[in-house]
Amino acid sequence: MAQVKVYGRRSAWAHRRDDLSDALHDALVRTWQLPAEKRFQRFLWLDDDDLVAPRGDAYLVVEVVCFTGRSDEAKRALVRALFDDVAPRFDLPADDLEVVILESPQGNWGIRGRAGDELALNYRVDV
Repeated sequence: MAQVKVYGRRSAWAHRRDDLSDALHDALVRTWQLPAEKRFQRFLWLDDDDLVAPRGDAYLVVEVVCFTGRSDEAKRALVRALFDDVAPRFDLPADDLEVVILESPQGNWGIRGRAGDELALNYRVDV
């Protein structure tokens, strides 16, 4: 399981949401081997005054909330993909992208009426 939360200024990103969604999902599928149909994303567009950061107008924060179990190399591969593939696609300088991977044990999740550690997944988490 991996869910993506994206924070950015509405004025800079709302009109590019679909392309950004595709780019982020492609990176997760490629680096973490998530099934293509496992797209869980939330876009939290903020008014310009509601995002205070010493960065450019296109500043973007991508949080990936996921089950614990991915290797450090898999996490680094995702970060590299976001900086090397996704950011250039949107002319986003490296200083204007921040990535946070937040891991949580499967038992801390509730999905489809059961605890996450009771789920039968059709993909690996230990990549």
